[in-house]
Amino acid sequence: MRKSKTLARIRNNETVRMCALGHFVPAFVKFAAHFEFDCIWLDMEHRNFTDRDVQTLLAHSHLHDVDIMVRPPTLEKTRLYRYLEDGAAGLMIPHVNTAEKTATLVDAVKFPPLGDRGLDGAGLDADYFVNGMDGVETFLDAANKETFLVIQVETPEAIANIEQIAATPGLDGIFVGPGDLGLRIRRTKTDLTLDAAFEKVAAACARHGIAWGTPVGSPEDLAKRQDQGGQLLAHGGDFGGMMNILKTSAQTFVNTPRKT
Repeated sequence: MRKSKTLARIRNNETVRMCALGHFVPAFVKFAAHFEFDCIWLDMEHRNFTDRDVQTLLAHSHLHDVDIMVRPPTLEKTRLYRYLEDGAAGLMIPHVNTAEKTATLVDAVKFPPLGDRGLDGAGLDADYFVNGMDGVETFLDAANKETFLVIQVETPEAIANIEQIAATPGLDGIFVGPGDLGLRIRRTKTDLTLDAAFEKVAAACARHGIAWGTPVGSPEDLAKRQDQGGQLLAHGGDFGGMMNILKTSAQTFVNTPRKT
């Protein structure tokens, strides 16, 4: 089974170099691997992909040896572990507010004794069963060790429950969604601030020995979150990349008018 670069970084107390993908662009997987990213965050919460699109991108991730962390559009148990069978290195589940929901997700995507994931053994993650029954036990151990579950905290309720969430056995990481969390802080009656939320998440994850992270928009932001202990840090992606290159290219035409 392929080993996760994300988990290797976490275990070595290093920053996971993550970028985001929201469109079906197989070449992006190669580009990310070429520039030594560890993980691609594949966003299916807000973007539309067919099953074949996802399977193709996941196959490319194995070809080019880079993790893909799927943010799925569903909480259906069998759909969740199908992404792992198709080759995802990990899953990131949005809008998780309680330890009870976190435990349900662990149950869905981890094999016993951690959870109750169903066994197929014939997916890309298990090398399509080429090792037969002799390879099943090795695969089961590797699957729990080399795939990861990250949940997103995006509400004041989640921050209030962060200690219990972080203590959930089988959870590998917590990802702060500053957009949704900031929106809810602004629109609800709460004394919570975004800065305080980050501090609470960082402290809880440190106490329980799991990773945490968030999107970062600048070198200064990256350094700030690293100083707080953040490892799952996402910077760059297809949306910003496309806009920036088109902005630069358009400006080239403006700066180079035709001579008459």
